[in-house]
Amino acid sequence: MKSAILLPVVAILGAAALSSLFIVDEREKALVLQFGQVKQVKEEPGLGFKIPLIQEVVRYDGRILGLPTTPVEVTMLDDRRLVVDAFARWRIVDLVEFREAVGAGGESQALRRLESIINPAIQQVLGSVNSNRVLSEDRTALMNQIRDIARAQASNLGIEVIDVRLTRTDLPEQNLDATFARMRAEREREAADEIARGGEAAQRVRASADRTVVELTSDARRQADVIRGEADAERNAIYAEAFGRDPEFFAFTRSLTSYERALQPGNSSIVMQPDSEFFDYLRSDAGPAGRPAAPAE
Repeated sequence: MKSAILLPVVAILGAAALSSLFIVDEREKALVLQFGQVKQVKEEPGLGFKIPLIQEVVRYDGRILGLPTTPVEVTMLDDRRLVVDAFARWRIVDLVEFREAVGAGGESQALRRLESIINPAIQQVLGSVNSNRVLSEDRTALMNQIRDIARAQASNLGIEVIDVRLTRTDLPEQNLDATFARMRAEREREAADEIARGGEAAQRVRASADRTVVELTSDARRQADVIRGEADAERNAIYAEAFGRDPEFFAFTRSLTSYERALQPGNSSIVMQPDSEFFDYLRSDAGPAGRPAAPAE
């Protein structure tokens, strides 16, 4: 009888002892609650104890967590609008204050609360500067301002905001078409300017080439005229020397040339007397004793 009673008692005591133990992982932090009230804070990894059935253990992530914010539209100081989203890194630093702030919602509720802090901070900081500063690579100071504002406002949640980074800064969809059209018009204008400058340069090169051609052609013609004049002078000198040596032979060659030109087919008909001096060299082997008159060409 004693054994039958003792075994269930031991089993109950063992189960109670086991249920009073809990283990906190090195990646976690834990709170021991009793009827919703915080009775114990466990931030170091290891073994912990609680009262079975009365107390419960609530675990939270002790690592650095991330928050990708939803895109928010911001109007810049120069009246340009940008769609901005950010990525924040944060962690829980005060478990009791965190529990009181978010209640049973835990990390999911903390994400919503933190996003409601970061988005207004983005609008506040970016709305006070020009869009060129936001779109440039040197915007670290702006992100640090957003982080400081979010860190100050999130401190009463038991949260530390470690960093805030802007991940996207784009134009709204309704402005993209107009922006692309303006960029396209600017590129087309630049292309037209380049084409005009290229055409002007091509005209200069073409004009220079034409001028060079004219100069070279003129110089070549001048040289040809000089050479032709020298050749004609040399030819006339040869003719004169030949005429001076044998006037009869010179007259004979001139008559033959006249015959060749006058008797070619297709020329006009010639009517003259048979005893004309034009035929003197055709009637005999020898010419007249005197110098024959040069026949008309």
